[in-house]
Amino acid sequence: MSATSSVEFSGQVVVISGAATGIGKSSAQLIAARGAKIIALDFNKSALDELAKELNLAANQVHICDISDQGQINKTIATILKDHGTIDALINTAGIVGPSNTQFEDVNWPDFEKVLQVNLYGAIWLTQAVIPSMKAKKYGRIVHLASIAGKEGNPGLSPYNTSKAGMIGFVKGVAKEFAPHGVIINSLAPAVISTPMNANTSDETLKYMISRIPMGRVGQPEEVAEIVAFMASKACSFTTGFTFDASGGRATY
Repeated sequence: MSATSSVEFSGQVVVISGAATGIGKSSAQLIAARGAKIIALDFNKSALDELAKELNLAANQVHICDISDQGQINKTIATILKDHGTIDALINTAGIVGPSNTQFEDVNWPDFEKVLQVNLYGAIWLTQAVIPSMKAKKYGRIVHLASIAGKEGNPGLSPYNTSKAGMIGFVKGVAKEFAPHGVIINSLAPAVISTPMNANTSDETLKYMISRIPMGRVGQPEEVAEIVAFMASKACSFTTGFTFDASGGRATY
């Protein structure tokens, strides 16, 4: 197989959480165009319905799922395996920013915990749900959307920083566990990207984040989707436990 043809998904089942908007949506559009059967998961029903219409997804390719709920994740993944027989790749882009431009001592614990539940626990539960079937067939790709905040930290975003740093550490370890079984697990750390998720981020926080990017601009979801597609494909065959970069030069490690 040539390098060109290995970043394609003909005959593959690709599950994308957070698929209805932002990076998840761009990834779904791109990977569908490369031949995958997309299974779209999201909490946002109206946006999910729009995506389903655009990509002509069947009813069993669309699931409303709150990834801060382990029960919902397990039920959804079990249904997908029953309906489609396999999951070749899981791409987890679901996430929330939580309190932004908020001093640490002013953050309420329920708000902190909610960010951890969605961003970190959700990633752990999704991985745990898909691993057994991938391990059994000795093939799988898992992609988690981390953040530059997990590498460098952003002031006023302590819950988010914590959740994404935790995700990066989680990926490093589990990737080593499953490397002998043909399951490749990586994360991706974008800097600030133009997505609905950042709509509620304060101007002050956004200005700080853009000021740290040598390219001097926010990234676009389509730019990130290209890296996601590679990470989820057969072409990504000798890189695991790694955090890819999409930060306009902010992070170079």
